[in-house]
Amino acid sequence: MPKPDLRVNVAGLCLQNPVIAASGTCGYGEELHPFVDLDRLGGVVVKGLSLEPRPGNPAPRLVETPAGMLNSVGLQNIGIEAFLRDKLPRLRGYRANIVVNFFGDSPDEYAAVAARASEGQGIAALEANISCPNVRHGGMLFSSHARLTAEVVRKIRRATHLPLWVKLSPNVTDITEIARAAEEAGADAISLINTVLGMAIDLEARRAELPLGFGGLSGPAIKPIALRMVWQVCQAVRIPVVGMGGIMNGRDALEFLLAGAAACQVGTASFADPAACRKIVSEMEDYLRRRGIATAAELCGKLQTPAE
Repeated sequence: MPKPDLRVNVAGLCLQNPVIAASGTCGYGEELHPFVDLDRLGGVVVKGLSLEPRPGNPAPRLVETPAGMLNSVGLQNIGIEAFLRDKLPRLRGYRANIVVNFFGDSPDEYAAVAARASEGQGIAALEANISCPNVRHGGMLFSSHARLTAEVVRKIRRATHLPLWVKLSPNVTDITEIARAAEEAGADAISLINTVLGMAIDLEARRAELPLGFGGLSGPAIKPIALRMVWQVCQAVRIPVVGMGGIMNGRDALEFLLAGAAACQVGTASFADPAACRKIVSEMEDYLRRRGIATAAELCGKLQTPAE
C-alpha cells in the first residue's frame, strides 16, 4: 500500500501531519531539535509569550503524580520582543508551522502582543492562552466566563490578520458555551484542553508540594476528560478543534482525530521521552498503513457514538 497521507488542514493552515508540539513543553522550538527533527512535525507551538519578560513562580515548579504531572511554572518567558529578535529567525528554516502562544493581563495587553507577533516573519498562526486572570475583573480567568472570553477574543481578532487559535481551560462548567463565545468573537480554531487544576501533598511535611498550593495537571490522567471535551466542542462549533491532553502515543493521537479534532498537540509525553513527537508521527503512519486507510483526514470526526 502507498504511504498514508498524513496532511491535515486547520482553518486554512496546511500541516504535513497532525502532530504539533504543545506550548510550554518544547521551549521556543529548537530545544526539541536534538531529539526530534522539526521538519517532521506538523507544527510547533512556542512557550507562551507576554508583552514583557516574566520570571515565573518560585521552585519547585513540577511534581510527578500517578499518571501525570503537576506544573506551576507561572508562565515564565523572555517576552515577545526577545522572541522575535533572538528565537524566530532560527525557526524560519524548519518545515514545521510555527505557532505563537501568548497571553496578557487585560484585553488590551492580549491585543498588543498579538499585534506585535503579527509583524514577525514566518509565524503561521497565533494561539491565545485565555486561561489567565483578568486584572480588571478581580483576577477572574478570561476563559471561565463566556462574556469575558468574547471580550478578549474580539480584541485580539481586531489586532491580527493571522489565523487565531484560542486555547481553553477545562476548569469550567460548560466548555461548549465558552467555545461558542470564542467562535462568535472571531476565533479561527479552538485548542483544548489546557491543564486541569490539581494538588499534591507531602504527608510527612504536612504541606502542599507546590509553593502556590496547586497547579495544572497534565499527562495520561486527563486524557478521558480531554477526549470528552474535544468531542463535545466539535459538536458545538463549526471551526476546527486542535485537541490535546494526555497524548502519549500514536493511538492516543488517532483517538483525538476520531473525536473530531483536526490536529493534536503533544506535551507531557515529551518530558518522559523528548523524542515522543517523532515516534507518535511514525506510529500514526504505521496504524493507517496496517488498516489500509489512505489519509489521516479520513478518521477525523468519524467516532461512532452509542446512539449510532
